[in-house]
Amino acid sequence: MEVDILEFKVPVDNNKTLFVWDIQPSHTEDQIYEGLYSVFSSYGPLYLLKVCPNAPLNPPGFYALIKFYSAAQALKAQQQTDGRPLFQNSPLKVRLSSKQTPHFLLDSSRPLSHARCLELANHCLGFNGWTSDIITLKELTNEEEGEEEEEEGGVRRRRLRFGCLLQLSFPHHGQVTRAAAVVEDSFTCSGPDVLIQKRCRLQKQVREKALVQAFTAVLLILLGNGKVMVEVKQTSDQFLPEQTEGVLQVREFSWSDFAPDEEEGDDEDWDLTVS
Repeated sequence: MEVDILEFKVPVDNNKTLFVWDIQPSHTEDQIYEGLYSVFSSYGPLYLLKVCPNAPLNPPGFYALIKFYSAAQALKAQQQTDGRPLFQNSPLKVRLSSKQTPHFLLDSSRPLSHARCLELANHCLGFNGWTSDIITLKELTNEEEGEEEEEEGGVRRRRLRFGCLLQLSFPHHGQVTRAAAVVEDSFTCSGPDVLIQKRCRLQKQVREKALVQAFTAVLLILLGNGKVMVEVKQTSDQFLPEQTEGVLQVREFSWSDFAPDEEEGDDEDWDLTVS
């Protein structure tokens, strides 16, 4: 039986990336995106789908980059779509990338964003296939600093820190893991409304960071018969239920970590080397 393992990390392996070209300009870019998504998402969840116009010196048309979470699903999609017209009148070329992935990327791939974690978990397990519960969410203060206020150039600034301990459960698979995070922000406190908004925003951010941290320990095992199993990696910093009673051990994040999600493909060189 074929087995494929998915992690909640940004896929960087070349065997999970497809290039599609010979896309005719008879459709708009949005229509091409919808057509490609409809076809390729039927093989499995997609991390990235990008459609771009051909370079000026090439004939009019488009090409696309598609990233799967699963190498097996990417291979199956390539084999069954290459040379077929799909959504247009002429056949498309679909190839697996043969670009070599640097070892340092394979060893230190980034965790998925909060939105991508939810998307992948819901796709593979269903909306009732997992639950998350907040064990502790509280504002953290340094007793030595008192009110956590600072003065900079005569301007009063306030520093807030929140910690969250969260439990992620997979009831149909009997698996549980816990994780924690801390976020903080230093800002000009111009009124109580600003303080309330910052508190609400930081509470949301720390919940999301704790959930992302919990998902990094989760493995989705895709079986050839279509079933999905869940395993939790045992790591040295993993929180077990009996170890977290009354304790909040945290991983720190600064406000600069919370830039809006970007498509990770934007800064990637599109080396159109294919196999």
